[in-house]
Amino acid sequence: MRKFSVVTLHHHPITMDAAASVIDACDQMRVRQAGSVLVTGETGRLVGIFTGRDAVCRVLAQRRDPYSTRLAEVMTPDPKTMLPGQTAVDALRMMADGGFRHVPLVKNGGIVGLVSRGDFRGLELDPDDEECDLWEHLR
Repeated sequence: MRKFSVVTLHHHPITMDAAASVIDACDQMRVRQAGSVLVTGETGRLVGIFTGRDAVCRVLAQRRDPYSTRLAEVMTPDPKTMLPGQTAVDALRMMADGGFRHVPLVKNGGIVGLVSRGDFRGLELDPDDEECDLWEHLR
């Protein structure tokens, strides 16, 4: 069964301090063509996640100023995480059950990666592959 190391081999997730502005996070997401930012605290540990959905629902729709609003104010705090040794099926199940599209990978308290639903596009081509069956079921 496929491990995260295969799916996220060349990933370098965006990480930003909780005090960073929303506009800076959105700029980084645009430049890197990413759907999320992993938000860190003073010690560099994961404290939240900020996504494009957060930008729309928690910033734009609430008429907040993206220049003065800090990530700490609009992020999803304490997101669910997974270990890098877990399988892609585990991630797909977690995302489907939780209604979200991004899962940070954390090991010994440190951020080691990020997996998103988009990572599975084009990878699940074997019809006998359990992961492919699950992905098709989730659509």
